[in-house]
Amino acid sequence: QVQLVESGGGLVQPGGSLRLSCAASGSIVSMQSMGWYRLAPGKQRELVARMITGGSIIYADTVKGRFPISRDNAENTMNLQMNSLKPEDTAVYYCQAVQRYLAYWGQGTQVTVSS
Repeated sequence: QVQLVESGGGLVQPGGSLRLSCAASGSIVSMQSMGWYRLAPGKQRELVARMITGGSIIYADTVKGRFPISRDNAENTMNLQMNSLKPEDTAVYYCQAVQRYLAYWGQGTQVTVSS
C-alpha cells in the first residue's frame, strides 16, 4: 500500500508560480511511473505531467515549458514547479504513483489562479 500526500497548493495571481510536492510513504525508486493530474470544475480529469521508469517524461501541451516535473529519490518526493500560471490552470491537482500495475492517488491540493 502506497500513501501519497500532496502539498504546496494555494491562491496565486496570474503569471505567478507555485511548487507542488508529493510525498510517498515509501521508496519511490520502484515506482513504474509517477505523475500529476488535475481536475477542474466542469471538466474531466487530465494528465499534467508524468515520469515513467527509464526516464521518459510526458507533458500536457497546455503546460509544456511551464511546469517542469522532478523527483527526489532520496526524499521519496515528486515535485511540480508551476510557472507562468494562468487562470485556466485552476484545478485540484492530484499526485499518482503506479507500482506493480496498481495506481495510487493522493487526496489532492487546490490551486487557484486569480487576480
